[in-house]
Amino acid sequence: MPASPRRRNTAPPREDVLAAAMATIAERGLDGLTMAGLGREVHMSSGHLLYYFRTKDELLLRTLEWSEDRLGAERRALLGLPGTVRERLDAYIALYVPEGHRDPHWTLWLEVWNRSRDADDDARVRQAAIEGAWHRDLVALVAEGVSRGEFRAVDAERFATRLRALLDGFSVHVTVGIPGTGRDQVLDQVAEYTDEALAPARP
Repeated sequence: MPASPRRRNTAPPREDVLAAAMATIAERGLDGLTMAGLGREVHMSSGHLLYYFRTKDELLLRTLEWSEDRLGAERRALLGLPGTVRERLDAYIALYVPEGHRDPHWTLWLEVWNRSRDADDDARVRQAAIEGAWHRDLVALVAEGVSRGEFRAVDAERFATRLRALLDGFSVHVTVGIPGTGRDQVLDQVAEYTDEALAPARP
């Protein structure tokens, strides 16, 4: 008697589900995402999606974490390249700033921030962990520039906090499409600021 065929697992890879969720949220926002609609996209029942993610807010946070994992790998690779510290700082900034209006990754962040007021402690801790990784890398980069004499003697922690606040504000403007704040304009503004703030004092 032939062996029974092994039952196939028809659930799509996790990355397919999260990529589809990211695309939908970027296009229509979290309010435009339904478990039924996402299920149709990935050929999975809404019941299965709810089993894995429980709520749309959890799906949103998982999608952001997945997107950040990919971006974090890219950031670490850029920061490990040879060259001056300033060149690596410019690469960090270019990676941080959205590609343009309705950038999918930044649209996820806007949705997460919009729901932070009502988030539970676990969600806030996970969000802080993501932001903390960006912050630590920037602090280390600035401290390296100071130690090598490429940057003036600034407090790396304080400077990183201020620069990230500037980047966040500009990035929101790029993502929502405020006129006069396109990606190229923002990169020029930030470069001007870092030139003024970090240029070594002349002897």
